[in-house]
Amino acid sequence: MLELPAGPLVSSDWLATHLDHPRLRIVDMRGSVLPPTAPKPHYFARHADYAASHIPGAVYIDWTTDIVDLDDPVLVQVAPPAKIAQLLGGLGIGDDSLVVIYDDWFSMFAGRLLWVLRYYGFEQARILNGGLIKWQAEGRPMTSERPTYPAATFTPRPQPELRKSADQILAALGSDLLLLDARNEREFRGEESRAVRHGHIPGAHNIFYQSLLSASDHTYASPEELRARFAAAGIALDELDQREVVAYCNGGVSATPAALALELVTGKRVAIYDGSWNEWGNNEALPLER
Repeated sequence: MLELPAGPLVSSDWLATHLDHPRLRIVDMRGSVLPPTAPKPHYFARHADYAASHIPGAVYIDWTTDIVDLDDPVLVQVAPPAKIAQLLGGLGIGDDSLVVIYDDWFSMFAGRLLWVLRYYGFEQARILNGGLIKWQAEGRPMTSERPTYPAATFTPRPQPELRKSADQILAALGSDLLLLDARNEREFRGEESRAVRHGHIPGAHNIFYQSLLSASDHTYASPEELRARFAAAGIALDELDQREVVAYCNGGVSATPAALALELVTGKRVAIYDGSWNEWGNNEALPLER
């Protein structure tokens, strides 16, 4: 019986070996985010890239519409359970599936779907380490053929500890909560912002998500390198046993590589502040630092 490797990642070798397994479902999550200084909107899906070429057997999920609550005034908040169940079941992703997710941008969109699946209690999902960048560099197979799978039953089982609200973050300020801000340094300092206000949540530590992965093949840095980068950000990983850790960015998407990097070196699950700066930075009642 096929089992996924332990931890949040799978290698390209593992995926290539098991491409034809009947329980395996591969999800292409390619998308784009424009810089904070660009005119809005900043968030885009890339259906056309998937249609042109993708990993054999992969289905496509639009991160901007498919897995978000379109009725929420805060951008890209996680979709309600019924929508998630309908989406995944229709793609043939069910309670017994094994899911491997990829993108081509530092695994941030793949990381968002992994977090959504975990939030809804589904644990049999992994990210392709290096994503499409590494897969194509190794000359692995690609196709334009779109697969079809029989409908499946996906049963959402929300895990509220993995998703934090603004009220929860506000109540925990000044406690031993560790906040990871995964945005770039200019955003953290308040020199750029996607929101009306500039700055960061008080007490947050800045660790830019791209600094935790290789620029060349988008694989995660080694555990030793990750530890050094967290230490440089003022985060003592050996002192986290009793501390809650929450990551945020602008929309809870690029926060996920930072969360997974910490998990890779400590084994500790990191919650996501789903509203992130899209919410906090647009609410004048909430405190900030610059």
